[in-house]
Order: sequence, then C-alpha cells, then structure tokens
Amino acid sequence: MATYQSLPFAHELCALVGPTAAGKSDLAMAVAERAGAEIVSLDSMLVYRGMDVGTAKPDGAMRGRVEHHMIDLVEPDVRYDVTRFLQDLRPVVESIESAGGRALFVGGTAFYLKALTHGIFEGPPADLELRSRLEQQAEEIGLEAQHARLKSVDPESAERLHHNDTRRVVRALEVYEQTGRPLSAWQREWRDSVGERNPGCSRRLVGVGQEVPNLDARIKARTRRMLDAGWQEEAEAVRAGTGFGPTAIQALGYTEVLQLADGELEREECENSIALRTRQFARKQRTWYRKFEEIVWIEGEVEQDLEAMTVRALRALGW
Repeated sequence: MATYQSLPFAHELCALVGPTAAGKSDLAMAVAERAGAEIVSLDSMLVYRGMDVGTAKPDGAMRGRVEHHMIDLVEPDVRYDVTRFLQDLRPVVESIESAGGRALFVGGTAFYLKALTHGIFEGPPADLELRSRLEQQAEEIGLEAQHARLKSVDPESAERLHHNDTRRVVRALEVYEQTGRPLSAWQREWRDSVGERNPGCSRRLVGVGQEVPNLDARIKARTRRMLDAGWQEEAEAVRAGTGFGPTAIQALGYTEVLQLADGELEREECENSIALRTRQFARKQRTWYRKFEEIVWIEGEVEQDLEAMTVRALRALGW
C-alpha cells in the first residue's frame, strides 16, 4: 500500500528562500532578530558536521544571536534525504510551536521546500528482490528498452524521466508491478490530498532575488572567499576522517576542492569550475522556485539595503 508522509507542522509555514549566494543568511538574521523567530535550516548540506566553509554554514556568532536548527545533525558519511529531514524536523517544529515561538525556514533546497508545502509521496515499501530483477533486466535489454517498457505502462512518468535515470525508472516500474497502478497515478492522488491533510496551515514564502549578472558576480566573489577561508583544508579533513557519503559529496565544490588538494587542478581552474557549477545550480534553483506562485520576491543588495529589505520581508511574512 502506498503511503504519504504528512507535514511536520500544523499552523503556519514562514520561509525565506532563494538561489545560492543571493544574501538569504544576512536577511534571515535581521528578520529573525526583529521578529523574535528561530531559524530552521532548509538546506540539505548544512546537516553535515565538519562541512562549514564549503556550505557557507552560519558561524558561531550568528548562531549565538539567533537559535538555529537542523544544522550539524550527522557525519558526512551518512546518507541523508528528505524523508530523514522531515523525521528530524518534526520534534523541532513541535518544540517551537508548543513554546509559542516562531520558526523561520531559511535555505536554498527547493525540494525540501516542496516537501514542506506538499508533503512527500513515499510509495509502497521497497521490494528489494523485485528491484534487483528490474536492475538486472535493465542491463540485459538496455536502458532505452526498459524506458520504453515504462512508457507502455506509465507514459506520464516516462515523459518526465530520462532513460539514463535508471534508479527512478526502476522505481516507477517497481511501483507499477507492486500495485498494478502507475506511479504517476499515485502521485496525482498525493497532490490532490495535500489540502485535505493539512487544511489549516497557511504559507508565507519570501524569495531573495538578484539580477543574473549581479548574482554571478556574487557567486564568483563568494567562491574566492571560501577558498581563502580554508575550504581545501576542510575537504581534506573530511576525507581523512569519516569520508564523504553518497549525499554529502554532492555538495557544490567539494569534488573540485579535493582535485585542487590532489594537484589535479590549479587554484584558478578550481575557482572557475566551482563558480560555473554554482551559477548553473542557481539557475536550476530559480526554475524550481518559479513553481511556487505564492513566493513574494524581494530584490536588492542585502549589504546596502538590509533595513528596507527586512521591513519588506517582515510585512510579507505577516510579522
């Protein structure tokens, strides 16, 4: 039987989001201090201990001024996903709400925001034997042929998934064989039930935006600062310690920084490569956020316009 994980809060979701390097952290600090709110990280990489410089994690001074949550939860070798995020988040939100406090969600992981606004579709439990058979089938008949099979039983999912995305194609076929219904049908039911499962929760979302040329310049400058601040040494320490797990290593820039440490890249090459990947990621973030029609966008240079942007954000959040 397919399942749907419910949302971890009951009354109100207030979030400040936007692409990386847009200035979210500084604005969030100002908003939280003015409103007496606690900051709840909405960033999939801040959960890792020891990955501070490369994830632009709030430092001790910031965390001393405003209470922060959902940071430094696990070691870098631990696999961490949205399901675990919601599980860990629930007691945090319940504690804040029971104390009559305010939670301000802050971060750039749009998929986590979607999980908060829509819940997540978990599907039927994994059938490892069936999954193994489907994976073996993919090797025998080829990825395109298996994708064609998915198209015959679930054209909507097939349209959404690339044939090289073996894991998700296999999962879609697994759900179909387990339940006799396409994955896309289960997901439609999930979307249609969102309002019924959490009818009393209001959403106030604020986005921190930047013009593309300005954001690109901010990304380049931030990349340089992070490298100057010891990013290479941090990455080497993680590798020498627990090592990077399958999700932590996806954090932007760590692969390139390790290549710098190993002499495979020069400093300028490393910096340019990270900045390019970050710009590409920021464009994907903006695409994701366009799906949230309720976001109120605030543009400006946080460093120069902090007071005015804080007032606008507080107004948009209803605080």
